[in-house]
Amino acid sequence: MWFRRERNKNRRKHRNHVLDVKLRSDQVRAQRLRLLVMSVLVVVGPFLGIYLLWRAGEAGLDFFVYENADFAIQQIDAQSDGVIAPEQLRRWAGVKSGANLIRLDLASVKRNLELVSAIDSVSVERVLPRTLKIRVTERNPIAQVNVPRAEGPTGMAFNVFQLDADGTVIQPLDPRLSQVSPGQMNALLPVITGLTVGQLQPGRRIEQPQAQAAIHLVAAFRKSPMAGLVDMRRVDVSAPGVLVVTTGQGGEVIFKPDNLERQLSRWRAAYDWSLARQRSILSLDLAVANNLPLRTMLASTVAATPINNLQPIRNRRQHVR
Repeated sequence: MWFRRERNKNRRKHRNHVLDVKLRSDQVRAQRLRLLVMSVLVVVGPFLGIYLLWRAGEAGLDFFVYENADFAIQQIDAQSDGVIAPEQLRRWAGVKSGANLIRLDLASVKRNLELVSAIDSVSVERVLPRTLKIRVTERNPIAQVNVPRAEGPTGMAFNVFQLDADGTVIQPLDPRLSQVSPGQMNALLPVITGLTVGQLQPGRRIEQPQAQAAIHLVAAFRKSPMAGLVDMRRVDVSAPGVLVVTTGQGGEVIFKPDNLERQLSRWRAAYDWSLARQRSILSLDLAVANNLPLRTMLASTVAATPINNLQPIRNRRQHVR
């Protein structure tokens, strides 16, 4: 009996010791878990707070600004310094009435308009609370290029492109989109011949040297002593190293691609010399440095031709709708 009681006593002591060890282990694990949770909260807490603030700010912006009916666009004030109709500018801008003025991507509106080859520069501005302001500067054409194309089994038509003083190619507007008909404008522009359709990309600058020289000649002619005395109807760039000008009075004048202002002055001198003798220039080669080859004819045999206004028709009235 004594041995049995002793064994039972030892078992109780062993069981109490095991329970004590398990209790301390559970406490350690719980303490470690608390430390882990605290560490995670310390690290993640600020980021979570920032995220919640950001989402709250977004919701506030949506409610008070981006979805606020007080900023719905009611007027698109589109104006051009040229001939494009204001309603067409609004269509090209791609902005719908009622769109949120604050949310609107102004850079996208500007880019939409600048894709039109007839437009040189664009300004887009918000006028709070409900107006979008668009101001457009159009390219000013000074010459045209007529490229023939087949039309029908036996017909022939022309693709007409315009060029500004920088040589940028302009696709003429549909007559329904313009305040001035393209036919009226093109009638005043000299034609540059000798170019192919592959060299003409609307909205891009033509880089062909002969074509650039022809554009510079047209621009220089408009400011030269010959402006208003004869019409420059055609500039042929097909012959290498020279520009062949045909006038509305039936004359032909040959230029070198450089020193254009000096050659224009020499043209004026030859014109005055011929006029003093009551003669008209039939042909003149300004590409020759000395002893200019000049052919004239009696002025009385030349049909009177009205001189076109050198400035293309541009309606500079501000279009406001």
